[in-house]
Amino acid sequence: MTRILPGVIAMATIVVASNILVQFLILDGLLTWGAFTYPLAFLVTDVMNRVYGVAAARKVVFSGLVVGIVCSLIGSQIMLQGDGFEYPAVALRIAIGSATAFLIAQLLDIAVFNRLRDGSWWTAPLGSTLVGSTVDTAIFFSIAFAGVFNGFSAAAAEEIIWAQDAVPFLNTGPLVPLWVSLAVADWGVKLSIALLALVPFRMIVGRMQRTAT
Repeated sequence: MTRILPGVIAMATIVVASNILVQFLILDGLLTWGAFTYPLAFLVTDVMNRVYGVAAARKVVFSGLVVGIVCSLIGSQIMLQGDGFEYPAVALRIAIGSATAFLIAQLLDIAVFNRLRDGSWWTAPLGSTLVGSTVDTAIFFSIAFAGVFNGFSAAAAEEIIWAQDAVPFLNTGPLVPLWVSLAVADWGVKLSIALLALVPFRMIVGRMQRTAT
């Protein structure tokens, strides 16, 4: 456990920071600052996978999941005021979508990384992160905001109904549900960071492997 402690701490830090920064909107509400910290979770998972293997990477992922659930539980107890009524800082659907997307996407990232690990040094981290990020975005935004899930809970649907309003796609295109624009913008950030993260991945892995030997 000691050897993966830095990974556990890094993952926990990213999850907590993302849960805080998601409250701060930028680009007319298309993104939050949390969109730029959350993708770093894939970097942590990939580094752990490369240096210590699949089992260690899964332990780090599950530690991040526990931290994320705790953050959601805390957020669900914080009530905010708006339009004459109270609502939780973290809606139930958003909490479920976040936990589900994180777990499935991170485990998929590990599986894809392991399949590609014998290729060029960049193949596994880039390929696994692209796949994991795409799945993460699709699962989270669908569960959290898509109208198809409204029937499961009327109360939960009311909490996120704002995300289903028809607005111009990415503020400029044809009318689509707001959550679609949010998902595409978020996905674009994830893909960009997947490319940029190759540099720190190479540096961190090299340093950790030299230290281990």
